[in-house]
Amino acid sequence: MNDKRYLIPLEIANATVEVGYAKANKSSLSLLLLGILAGAFIAFGAVGATTMAALVGDKGLAKLIGAALFPIGLMLVIMAGAELFTGNNLMTLGVMTGRYSIKDMLRNWIIVYIGNFIGSIAIAILVAKTGLYLGAVGETAIAIATKKVTIVTNLGLGAIVSRAILCNIIVVLAVWLATGAKDITGKIFACWFPIMLFVLSGYEHSIANMFYIYVGKYMGAEIIESQIWLNNIIPVTIGNLIGGAVIIPISYYLIFFKKKKGKLAIESSK
Repeated sequence: MNDKRYLIPLEIANATVEVGYAKANKSSLSLLLLGILAGAFIAFGAVGATTMAALVGDKGLAKLIGAALFPIGLMLVIMAGAELFTGNNLMTLGVMTGRYSIKDMLRNWIIVYIGNFIGSIAIAILVAKTGLYLGAVGETAIAIATKKVTIVTNLGLGAIVSRAILCNIIVVLAVWLATGAKDITGKIFACWFPIMLFVLSGYEHSIANMFYIYVGKYMGAEIIESQIWLNNIIPVTIGNLIGGAVIIPISYYLIFFKKKKGKLAIESSK
């Protein structure tokens, strides 16, 4: 019996559609400001992860601790309130059910993506000016940025797109679980473990990479704009879309929604 401390999967599907409807109807200014906040929040998590990667001697332990800190970004997005492009990829579910239009969804995605970029870059600039990234932390930031823009060169386009697909499958599932959690503790755990998993696994997240690559560039990484966008952010964004806007929403659409007498009807949970 559901004690309403959490939603069952069918209820999460319905709630996700309604959350998407609310997102589709927010004003452009609200979306931009909330997008900026989300970019900043994800960057905060990335700062913690980078710092631990530099300061903990054991590489495995450093990666584990960094992965445990990074999810703070999504926790802030979910619980403080912000708009994250990769999480909003779930909005395709509402489009498929007819709750809102593809035009409304694309408006959300474009504005939020721009906002996420602004927030990420703002934190990258501020962090670079703090002096806290000097020494080992700065060297680690440079190494991370350089590695991210050379994945395509070293392993090919398929490698980075695949990593991005896998990343956003996990990210939108974290958002899915957080939607189903009815209290703050449940939402924390819903964000924490899936996001920790994607960081440990080495997957690629477009919004996080905006911070990681640009802060590395500001600290001295020898990379240029074309490398940043063509070698990483654009292919990663495409992969994130495939994972988060195609694979998961279509799967749940086929599971929980069906056409009946020309109309979309929600299947009974019984």
